[in-house]
Amino acid sequence: MMFVATPIGNLGDISERALATLKRADLILCEDTRVTGKLLHAYGIGTPTQTLHDHNEESRIPFLLERVRNGANLAIVSDAGTPMLSDPGYRLARAAIAEGLQVSGIPGPNAAALALTLSGLPPQPYMFLGFPPPRSHARREAFAALRAAEQAGLRATLIWYEAPHRLLETLVDMSVVFGAERHAAVGRELTKRFEQMVRGSIAEVTTHFEQTAPRGEITLLLGPPDEDDAGAEDLDRHLREALGTHSVKDAATLVAGFVNLPRRTVYARALELSKDTRAE
Repeated sequence: MMFVATPIGNLGDISERALATLKRADLILCEDTRVTGKLLHAYGIGTPTQTLHDHNEESRIPFLLERVRNGANLAIVSDAGTPMLSDPGYRLARAAIAEGLQVSGIPGPNAAALALTLSGLPPQPYMFLGFPPPRSHARREAFAALRAAEQAGLRATLIWYEAPHRLLETLVDMSVVFGAERHAAVGRELTKRFEQMVRGSIAEVTTHFEQTAPRGEITLLLGPPDEDDAGAEDLDRHLREALGTHSVKDAATLVAGFVNLPRRTVYARALELSKDTRAE
């Protein structure tokens, strides 16, 4: 069973080894046979294809594992880039590994890695987070959880994929939670004719896409907080002040309202601080 990376835009980016693997496979599993068909047609590959996506992956696993046990060579691709990174394949790979079947891969294009390379943001460490939640409330909660992790010491460049019609809303939510001056970058249509990297503060990137509507495949990056970021200290200071006159529950509710962190996160920290105070 071979997981094969395919081009994210420019068909010339596929490797010779990937092409050879697709040619000799007995079956190619792909998200959309029409999308993969264009790649196969371009290189004269006639290997049969079948779909493997989020809606059918679980049900197809027993049949696919049986084929592998019987000696079939399966190649798994996504519509673009490296399989399993925001694409199907994870459940199949886990099932194959659990049964002791051989799982390997052909490395190649990946939009997140390329965007990180071109962003000018710190490359190490980084965290790839897939797509943000599609609705603003859930998205802000997800961002707030990451901000809480930063206040606990996380310092990494964060990377998401995003749909172009949601990019501006996501940038607004990001500004609210992380601050408008945080460094950010947006990669658009990477490796394609209209490739573009927009770099600057969240505010500057937002202004750019307010003036020029985003189109195509989007990769969104957020740089780590500054070394002198005082978020953790500010949270503790606010909580200590609130705990002086409020219960742990009320102090957490009060502080969570203006630090843009989930109440449960603030409550857990308030509980720790109250215990420390009693121990003293």
